[in-house]
Amino acid sequence: MFAGVSDDMQIARDEIFGPVISALPFDTLDEAVERANATPYGLAAGVFTRDVSKAHVISRSLRAGSVWVNTYHALDPAMPFGGYKMSGYGREGGTEHLDEYLHTKGVWIKLD
Repeated sequence: MFAGVSDDMQIARDEIFGPVISALPFDTLDEAVERANATPYGLAAGVFTRDVSKAHVISRSLRAGSVWVNTYHALDPAMPFGGYKMSGYGREGGTEHLDEYLHTKGVWIKLD
């Protein structure tokens, strides 16, 4: 766990894997969401709160492929998993991963 992290530090801006957390204090939820979305990555986010209504609002606002509330890295093959922005393209899991194997075609025929 890293404290004293500022938004311009590499540890706050990069997509770091491993047992690492950066603690950045915030004054409002809007500020927290804005700062979280300022990174070029968006694989996953974790929200810890007792207020489920706020969890829904924050989850919709975060530009991340997965948002875990009061837990982290919970995975299920039925749920789609994948990132936003520079964190990847496509989805694994769920029915969404089948889209990568489909070739959709539109055909228009004028019948006179």
